[in-house]
Amino acid sequence: MATKVVMEALSPTMEEGRLVKWNKNEGDEVKQGDVLAEVETDKAVMELVARGDGVLRKRLANEGDASPVGTLLAVIANADENIDSIVASAGGAAAAPAQASQQAQGAQTAAPNKTVADTRESAGKSAVPLNPAQSQGEASTPPQQKTAAARAPAPPPPPAARPAPPRPPAAPGAPRGNGASKAEGSGRQRSSPLARRLANERGIQLGAVQGTGPGGRIVRRDIENARAGAAAAGVGAGRSAAAERLAREGDYKDVPLTQIRKTIARRLSESNGPIPTFFLTAEFDTTRAGEMRNQLKDMGENYKASFNDIVIKAVALALTEHPEVNAHWLNDAIRQFNRVHVAMAVAVEDGLITPVLFDADRMTLWEISAKAHDLAKRARERKLLPEEYTGSTFSVSNLGMFGIDQFTAIINPPEAGILAIGGVEEKPVVVDGQLEVRSRMRVTMSCDHRVIDGATGAKFLQTVRQYIENPLSLII
Repeated sequence: MATKVVMEALSPTMEEGRLVKWNKNEGDEVKQGDVLAEVETDKAVMELVARGDGVLRKRLANEGDASPVGTLLAVIANADENIDSIVASAGGAAAAPAQASQQAQGAQTAAPNKTVADTRESAGKSAVPLNPAQSQGEASTPPQQKTAAARAPAPPPPPAARPAPPRPPAAPGAPRGNGASKAEGSGRQRSSPLARRLANERGIQLGAVQGTGPGGRIVRRDIENARAGAAAAGVGAGRSAAAERLAREGDYKDVPLTQIRKTIARRLSESNGPIPTFFLTAEFDTTRAGEMRNQLKDMGENYKASFNDIVIKAVALALTEHPEVNAHWLNDAIRQFNRVHVAMAVAVEDGLITPVLFDADRMTLWEISAKAHDLAKRARERKLLPEEYTGSTFSVSNLGMFGIDQFTAIINPPEAGILAIGGVEEKPVVVDGQLEVRSRMRVTMSCDHRVIDGATGAKFLQTVRQYIENPLSLII
């Protein structure tokens, strides 16, 4: 009996998947459980396995195609079994590869500005037609507009990039020749002590600098001019690269949406519009936390912990004391959790993902450090399992390592809050009437006002502050 291979919901939030790679060819024998293909979901790249035995008789989707969940991708059957009715029920999907190829060739001829990625996207959409409920807000073109677009003449090619203007002639009186920077007859580079120190600090080779001092001696202004010249050359190289990109791609390039970017757009639209959000900002003293971190680092590799690990531990413990913050909005109820599952935002190539540290309040600081490092690494490699990035009760997002002092993060529904962490920096502050330099860190909490009131959020941040400013409480 024939087995249909369909696009499965490989993650709880998946509505569409992109076929990354076929691992089986038509005519290959297949056993139940064999990996047929790799599929990019909204969060990771997952394996699509066979649900029956037989021969892979027909593949109905191409690599790179995006298909809604439930779309027929292939048919597994006995070698002599008739599968015509199954293929026909797919709505003409069997002819999609040839049709996609023809459309791709037509697109390349009609629109020279389009990239290879545009062609793949066009092929993917033609291979698996999307209905309005599955397109998630993507505007569909009416047939009349499509006909008009097909009859319209091709747009003219973009103007050729202008060549860079010639360099201006050297200023009158500027020293020329390669002997000006050396003492006559000595063969030794002459330079002032200050010039040598500046050249060493800025990584400038004295042999490449032309001296303008007495007797061709290299002086301070020569080092500064060499630095400015190198910067100008870098700007010129950047402009040249921009000109090459303009000539290669035209006035613009359309980048197809990946599955993770589509999900980010949909989820953030759900959050930023209907959720009444307010923000609470506080500044914590991290001097003691930094001292503890350095002492732990001296104890060995197994005791290393980042500021992000310290914050996650502090947040997890604070959530146990404030269950009204460790909650979800369910439209008709507020669910307060008795277990603490903290999600941490991790930047990946196409956006971000939030792997979860389950029962983070029960983990030691070193366990959080090791687990967070492992999750972040596998998140960037797109190797997380669905159960590793779902089920969080609260989220933390840290951009301090990028030099960001303060920012506001968008709540990940149905959670009721998220904490945005800025960078740690030294500041002059008044302590007991005396001016001191202390390490400080700014945090901003985004709160769903349907769940968390201002005073509730403020008390939660007070508890987080107590843990971070008294860091021994995190390891005792």
